[in-house]
Amino acid sequence: MPQRTDPARTDPARTPPAHEVLAVVVRSGVVESVHAGSALALAPGGGDVVRTGDPDATVLPRSALKPLQAVGLLRAGLPLDGELLALAAASHNGERFHTDGARRVLAQAGLGVEALGNTPDLPLDAVERTAWERAGRAPSSLAQNCSGKHAAMLLTCAVNGWPLDGYRHPDHPLQAHLAATVGDLAGEPVRVTAVDGCGAPAFGLSLRGLARAFARLATAPAGEPEGRVAAAVRTHPAWVGGTGHAVTGLLRACPGLIAKDGAEGVFAAALPDGGAVVVKIADGSSRALLPVVIALLARLGAAGPALDALADVPVLGHGERVGAVEVAGLGT
Repeated sequence: MPQRTDPARTDPARTPPAHEVLAVVVRSGVVESVHAGSALALAPGGGDVVRTGDPDATVLPRSALKPLQAVGLLRAGLPLDGELLALAAASHNGERFHTDGARRVLAQAGLGVEALGNTPDLPLDAVERTAWERAGRAPSSLAQNCSGKHAAMLLTCAVNGWPLDGYRHPDHPLQAHLAATVGDLAGEPVRVTAVDGCGAPAFGLSLRGLARAFARLATAPAGEPEGRVAAAVRTHPAWVGGTGHAVTGLLRACPGLIAKDGAEGVFAAALPDGGAVVVKIADGSSRALLPVVIALLARLGAAGPALDALADVPVLGHGERVGAVEVAGLGT
């Protein structure tokens, strides 16, 4: 019989990184589940403070790249600042102010909601989602969490005279420019291009490159595109996520931080001095992200009661606390 070839042995892009255990779920004193992954904490000068797993392997940061893409949009002439720039870097809940903001961005380009090319969805916010369902409203690109980014992409195309049709395609001038921007900020070229959940390109790079990029944003002068994105994220955390959103809570708990989560267990953050942390949970779960991210931030000197509260993820039994998600494996 012919031998079957394992694609993971022949295709580097499909070779799993050498992840290590980052957190365990403890129920009534028993380790019930284990979350492996890779993590990196960089000192302000760029040296490794914590290195666990395989932070130099290729990952898809997914929406954690949105602040970097927002820098690229500004470099291409996007005329936004403040909360609407934060919305361009957001994975928002679809709350009313988010959707109204996306409409405002589209209006600057003379466009309506029908121009959005991201995947239709219902709002992530439970209250708003229930309201949509009770009203019989169908899934909409406006409500989908990436509508701010897509609205900003369309406005950038309009400013530059680039075609609106096909703006999500990797060969479109907009996406080529954004790939070059991500590579510039990360200090390494984009390694792979996939398709994100919203239909836009998902650029792949290393966690180390992602950390370098966030450090650049966090330390950039105020007037530069990087500094403008950092200021928008710091000043308008509710626009980056929304009510009850993990990234919004973290931004509020640690003043001066910039941070962004991404699908499939990715999180990136940087402090004003340039210290940066990045995490990828191998199984794609978000359950262990905040405990691990906050533990890494503590290694860089960021700590306090508000962060401790966010890092506490309880395990419940019959509504009572019987355990917690515990961080493990964050050696140097």
